[in-house]
Amino acid sequence: MTILKGDSIFKSFQDGKIETQVLHGVSLDLARGEVVILEGPSGSGKTTLLQILGCIMSPTKGTIEINGRPVAASRSRELASIRKKNLGFVFQQFNLFPALTVLENVEYALNIKGIDGKEARRQAQGLVDAVELTNRANYLPRDLSGGQKQRVAIARAMAGKPPVILADEPTANLDTQVGAQILALFNDLAKRENRGLLIVTHDPKVRTIADRVIQIRDGFIHAA
Repeated sequence: MTILKGDSIFKSFQDGKIETQVLHGVSLDLARGEVVILEGPSGSGKTTLLQILGCIMSPTKGTIEINGRPVAASRSRELASIRKKNLGFVFQQFNLFPALTVLENVEYALNIKGIDGKEARRQAQGLVDAVELTNRANYLPRDLSGGQKQRVAIARAMAGKPPVILADEPTANLDTQVGAQILALFNDLAKRENRGLLIVTHDPKVRTIADRVIQIRDGFIHAA
């Protein structure tokens, strides 16, 4: 079942009189339980496409559908609600709150999605356990390794059970061994929990967990 679809996506940016076309009619779809890798060099348009599919940025032309519902024309408040219900994000720089513990970082993500109190704490603990950080639940980010921080970021992305997880260069700041562990965790979560996982990367090792590999160069999709 297709859970996320982008159809004929164009994106351009205006700087004074100069218009730069970043995406040229790109189409991409993602099914539940599927791991799709979007590969491309710096400047290829892959992060822009990820942000458009994640309802963070609007396309110049084209449509986005989540669960069969068109969202590209939605207002900013509606887009925020769509993101909360349907999308989890894992960023390259982790983006953890430094003053919050591992458990509190995940719990805060649940609070944003309207889950509070004891139920938020219970779900947060379950997510921390799922990424194998039970013995680090009360640690601050400064006391964690890069791989552990990425596990917290994954747990936070899973908060509220969004059907789609979008990850931007999730292994870029990790060594080979830790990166392999994170990829195995990603793959397990996608398959076991039937979530769609789209990973943007230029790291060829990420291919090991892919159901499909899509390449983007100069704003155009190419067969892998």
